[in-house]
Amino acid sequence: MSIDERIQEALRAGSAAVTDSGDLFERVQLSIADDRLLRQQRQRRTGVVLCIAAAAGSIAAATTNRRQGDLIMDWWILELIWFAGMVGLALWLGPFIRRFGKAYAADVFRANPRTGKSFIVLMDVAYYLIFFAYILFAVKFEPDSGWENTVNANQLQASTVRLGGILLIVGLLHGLNVLTLPIMGRIFTLNRRLDDDPVDMATK
Repeated sequence: MSIDERIQEALRAGSAAVTDSGDLFERVQLSIADDRLLRQQRQRRTGVVLCIAAAAGSIAAATTNRRQGDLIMDWWILELIWFAGMVGLALWLGPFIRRFGKAYAADVFRANPRTGKSFIVLMDVAYYLIFFAYILFAVKFEPDSGWENTVNANQLQASTVRLGGILLIVGLLHGLNVLTLPIMGRIFTLNRRLDDDPVDMATK
């Protein structure tokens, strides 16, 4: 038997052991549609962030004056830029975390897929509530102590501290969530097994 005949025989044997999947074409179509939707969502989020950044940059350039070689900006302009930047950060960071958290939650709640999906939705709601509540708490409607009518070092430091504060809060909560999620998944799985055991015993 030649090499070509051996290869053909091996391919025939392998193809005979493969069973056709009736929904293979549908699954491929759904996968392509999901990938297209993911790309569109990513493009929209990128466009929103770029629009916010461009608007903030345009406002800063249009309202900044140069006096004796120094750049002068009213305090409320920087505060408005900070507010827009925080909103843009929230809208970008939320989907970014959810994108990588779906696979993690699906693995943790593999015995309870519906629970995993509900958990992701609830965490999204909690994330946006915390983020926007922090923005509302931290925004200033008048110059704070140490600030002036124009932007100074104290205001720049305060803006940096507020940005670092929300990143620290989100990071700590996200880390705590990652550490406690496997424990919650095990508890849910154990509860489901305990609920199923009486049913199995009754049927026997």
